[in-house]
Amino acid sequence: MPYVNIKITDEEVSREDKANLVAGVTSLLEKVLNKNPKTTVVIIDIVAKENWAINAKLLSKSV
Repeated sequence: MPYVNIKITDEEVSREDKANLVAGVTSLLEKVLNKNPKTTVVIIDIVAKENWAINAKLLSKSV
């Protein structure tokens, strides 16, 4: 059973965007690795920009 964890910042991400991410990842696993979509788990974690850093800088301060 594949398990995919997607982490994205808390910018405006609609329910439709999330649904498209889940469908795309599930489809990719099916096509590339022949995994059954019925047993594929996808979790989306929304992370506050104040808890996300790139190049030693918090996104909340650098954007």
